[in-house]
Amino acid sequence: MTLIGIIGGSGLYDPELLENKKTVNAKTPYGKPSDKITTGTIQGVKVAFLPRHGAKHTLNPSNIPYRANIWALKKLGCRRILAPCAVGSLQEDVEPGTLVFPDQFIDRTYKRETTFYDKKRVCHISVAEPFCGELRERLVKSAIQQDIPYRRDGTYVCIEGPRFSTKAESRLYRGWGAHLIGMTLCPEAVLAREAELCYAPIAMITDYDTFKEQPVTTEEILSTMKANVEKVKKLLLDAITKIPAEREKCGCGNALKGALI
Repeated sequence: MTLIGIIGGSGLYDPELLENKKTVNAKTPYGKPSDKITTGTIQGVKVAFLPRHGAKHTLNPSNIPYRANIWALKKLGCRRILAPCAVGSLQEDVEPGTLVFPDQFIDRTYKRETTFYDKKRVCHISVAEPFCGELRERLVKSAIQQDIPYRRDGTYVCIEGPRFSTKAESRLYRGWGAHLIGMTLCPEAVLAREAELCYAPIAMITDYDTFKEQPVTTEEILSTMKANVEKVKKLLLDAITKIPAEREKCGCGNALKGALI
């Protein structure tokens, strides 16, 4: 039975979603993952859950061991990854409380290891379409069926963090036409592509970014996030049971073809 990996973003550290739980202490060539991985089942579907920031949220975005996380999930047998994450909105019409299934990203990080191929080989992986189209469509269908407010596309700006943006930065990203801003998508999505895994983020909008006059506070973010987390749990419980056992049209499983030198 194929595992579906869930890399739980801020607030989504709830392995109680799983039945028949087991804890795995994974080891990788890139060190330890963010935390122990919990495997189990959701309505008969085998799932592996990994808290991105650690179970007690002790890892800031720059210090997350992204390579170890992706490597460990693949080693366990995962072929698909669903990645809930908390984000801010850069556009007035993308409202807090909405779930967004991005289709593009802009990478503004600068401190992170971004590839598995940094020594003996070079990998020019294609991320023209950075996320799995099949997974995104399944998430959209589940959001419709569960009556969850959603947006089916959007561009995610990934900043280094852990600080929030200045107003000037926020206005710049709005001017680029970006919709979301967060701190964890890159290099997680790129590494998943290098590992030939299907990957789809589930972006939980917690607030408007700093282009708005009111300042962003952690308290406001946490309040909206609690409501968002319940929506994501509802979404996952439906979507996971309806993802086909075999990958069909996405091409994620052949991402390295022609990419290695």
